[in-house]
Amino acid sequence: MPLRILLLAAALPTLSAQPKKIVVLGMGGASALQTVSNKVSIVAPANYQAALREIADADALIGMVTPELIQAGRKLQWVQMLSAGVETALHLSGSTELRDRNIILTNNRIVQGPEIADHAFAMLLYLSRDLPRYVADKQTETWQGGNYRGIELNGKQALIIGCGGIGMQIAVRSWAFGMRVTCVDPEDLPFSPFVGHTVKPDQLDEVLPKADVVFVAAPHTPQSHKMLGPRQFELMKQNSYFIAVSRGALYDLASLNKALDSKRLAGAGVDVTDPEPLPPGNPLWKFPNAIVTPHIAGRSDRDQERILATVRENIRRFAEGLPLVNVVDKQKGY
Repeated sequence: MPLRILLLAAALPTLSAQPKKIVVLGMGGASALQTVSNKVSIVAPANYQAALREIADADALIGMVTPELIQAGRKLQWVQMLSAGVETALHLSGSTELRDRNIILTNNRIVQGPEIADHAFAMLLYLSRDLPRYVADKQTETWQGGNYRGIELNGKQALIIGCGGIGMQIAVRSWAFGMRVTCVDPEDLPFSPFVGHTVKPDQLDEVLPKADVVFVAAPHTPQSHKMLGPRQFELMKQNSYFIAVSRGALYDLASLNKALDSKRLAGAGVDVTDPEPLPPGNPLWKFPNAIVTPHIAGRSDRDQERILATVRENIRRFAEGLPLVNVVDKQKGY
């Protein structure tokens, strides 16, 4: 009898596991993702309505995230964001379903870091070297070098609010320019030779008056919302610079305008505002020592290459049942 059972078992056909279905929406080159693993089935719907149909039996979603997609995707185990910020996905139209359901959320933190740090320093250098006046002179073909005094960054104090993937890249560049670096972060950061001092957010008011440059690089969470308000701008060092490249909701726009108007700040560079886009007529447009860019710091000639690499690695891990990279703590929001 045991022999017959063994022979019968050997004769049974091998049952293959069903490929995990992954819906990819709003991402170019989705078809190339199928080559990552034969244990997944990549579906790239032609439009949003098709996506709502396909998501019903999908195991994962990559790219665009909406309340309807999360609600329709009752089998979802994993959602991959293409951005570093996830606050909109966690609070979609007031819905907390993605946050509360047992769905792993991953993002592109660190991946979006080098180009944003470059952008932050481009704005700082543009301001500290007083280049706006020479852009204006170029229009009139005027050569005037008298009374010029650029600001040397060597020896200055950089205060970086949020030392994650973006903030640490800013720290590296600040250190390379000879600046002394202080980080403001709620987490216990690992040792870094580029950071001289780290404080918690409740110590922000203590370190603000010492900073020659304030970089805003933290994610937007309920705890970080408007953490730079009227009092914080009043505490900033006379003739300091303000650079914001993560989320506009971290600082009070009216207070920034007041600090520029009163000439407390030597200049400001913002890639992010609240509201966004920055409305026509807002005073920030008019200050000659303010640079406004339309939330494009995260774009570069290599950002898609890094984003795609992260997505491919997570697809491979998801297919094999391995831990994913860049997993978001959904309660903290980063």
